[in-house]
Amino acid sequence: MAMGVPGSAAGRRRRRAPMAEINVTPMVDVMLVLLIIFMVAAPLLVTGTAVDLPETSARALPADEEPLAITLTRDGRRQIGDETLPDAAFAARLAAIRAARGNAVRVVIRADAAIPYGEVARLLADVTGAGFTRVALVNRPRAERPFAP
Repeated sequence: MAMGVPGSAAGRRRRRAPMAEINVTPMVDVMLVLLIIFMVAAPLLVTGTAVDLPETSARALPADEEPLAITLTRDGRRQIGDETLPDAAFAARLAAIRAARGNAVRVVIRADAAIPYGEVARLLADVTGAGFTRVALVNRPRAERPFAP
């Protein structure tokens, strides 16, 4: 028997075996071109166009109402505006305010920095549980400090 002879059928089948490798170079090329297109197009989407608006005699729309200020003091007391409330009455007062003013009221929460995060999270859960959806946490901007090695 002639096994492994270059001219035999077995030798030809071995040389014509399908290539089992995937050529990823074209895919990488396409991805890089797409990346460059998005990098060039993204700044163009952000820029605006200068428009000279016409003058009219229409009145300005009324501004939003003053936001509802909720404060959590260092000793854990909850305040709505200037009114200090116990925890039991706090949820009822929030529900009454929501019923009177609706859920479009903006709520700002001011919490002392020394308060544990869990207390702030519970306060935030009470406010959102009362139905308010426009809630923000107030903070003080950090002063710029020079770099010290």
